[in-house]
Amino acid sequence: MSLTTLPRIIQGGMGVAVSSWQLARTVSRAGELGVVSGTGLDIVLSRRLQDGDPDGDVRRALAAFPVAEVADEVLGHYFLEGGRAPGQPYLATPRPSLSPTPRSQRLTVLANFVEVFLAKEGHDGVVGVNYLEKIQMTTPYCAYGAMLAGVDVVLMGAGIPAHIPQLLDALAEHRQASIPVDVVDAGPDDAYAATIDPADLLGVELPPLRRPVFLAIVANHVLGQYLARDEATRPDGFVIEAPSAGGHNAPPRGKVVLDETGQPVYGPRDVADPEKFVTLGLPFWLAGSFGSPTRLLEAEALGARGIQVGTLFAMSQDSGFAPELRQTLIDALATDELATRTDALASPTGFPFKVAQVAGTLSDLGLRDHREPLCDLGHLRTAFRREDGRIDYRCPAEPVAMFVRKGGDPAEIPGRVCLCNALTASIGLAQTRKDGSVDLPLVTLGDDLDGPRAMLARHPQGYTAAQAVAWLRGETADA
Repeated sequence: MSLTTLPRIIQGGMGVAVSSWQLARTVSRAGELGVVSGTGLDIVLSRRLQDGDPDGDVRRALAAFPVAEVADEVLGHYFLEGGRAPGQPYLATPRPSLSPTPRSQRLTVLANFVEVFLAKEGHDGVVGVNYLEKIQMTTPYCAYGAMLAGVDVVLMGAGIPAHIPQLLDALAEHRQASIPVDVVDAGPDDAYAATIDPADLLGVELPPLRRPVFLAIVANHVLGQYLARDEATRPDGFVIEAPSAGGHNAPPRGKVVLDETGQPVYGPRDVADPEKFVTLGLPFWLAGSFGSPTRLLEAEALGARGIQVGTLFAMSQDSGFAPELRQTLIDALATDELATRTDALASPTGFPFKVAQVAGTLSDLGLRDHREPLCDLGHLRTAFRREDGRIDYRCPAEPVAMFVRKGGDPAEIPGRVCLCNALTASIGLAQTRKDGSVDLPLVTLGDDLDGPRAMLARHPQGYTAAQAVAWLRGETADA
């Protein structure tokens, strides 16, 4: 993959499988960069198998994995012919930790392989995968699985992805590789890491892999300059994401101030300067309210290679949203009732998180207050060092007494959402609880809804990702 051949349009990596393999494949076949979300794919894979994999897509991808024994292990554990019985809960998946079992590592590797394999199947377009730096404990296994499937581009934001270039270098040669993991209350001499040993994990020697392009998602030129100054941390390019983008947003620089509605206030210091990125000599794409043909041309005039667009594709018929939830979003947009809010509290990470205000979802603070606290998936929990030196994990979305007993600050609890379960529910894979209740979804979209609104004016019954690509490119026939 050459940087000079990367497309103008990057389809954003959204939610847990909202940027599904179907969406990424459609965008890639249209000649742009389709991206799958790499977050929580172990959960997604296991639940698709437990729902019977009715179209056989997952099993077809599993059959292509280079080590059949690994695929057979996961298939044998999770696959249910014909799917779960009504009301039957999904089996649990291992929660991420600093000491994952080989079985847990292989599930994560395989889940990322499956999503990328399916996105790349049947065409020669470019496919990327998006990760969050805040989710550190699974990153080596996620990236390795994606690379085994031939992923072309890795994108990462929500933190400082300084260690990813070297990780990708090592994984391309199947060498043991590690990235540091942040541990609260660790001593000055303590060092913790997530480590993968590919040969030991899979039990075979495989030929070298193609090293994917790495694009760091950043919110300002200060971080871009920091990453670019050293060869070891330098990405191959940047996505510069404004605070209006969906998902996790970077906090405002300096002291965080909330407005009268409780949303973080962003100022001039939070606006990235494209000229500073031009001087770095690395390609970059602009994101956050750039989802229109006019804004694509504006981005290019500022020196950008192109744009990253999320919300426009999230609302398309090819995204991973559950169909009934997508229709609810479209109906609300059609009547100008759809809005988003930068929620300073929802995410257990402490990062601001963009929440679409949709009835019947956890954007409703009343429903959120009645949510039973739990943390049974654990992708956003924080590692901390106990007084006895052992490592434990906590999450402000878990039961209050448990969080406080682990040293958590009670002030972090109000307003939190279990994003792992809520985002999984938004793609139709909601967990069923012992009392028969089903987890409620949460929807994340960017602030800029003008693009989806323009597309609905052209296609009142909904639009495809291919039609969205054609519209962004200014093509007259957006078939």
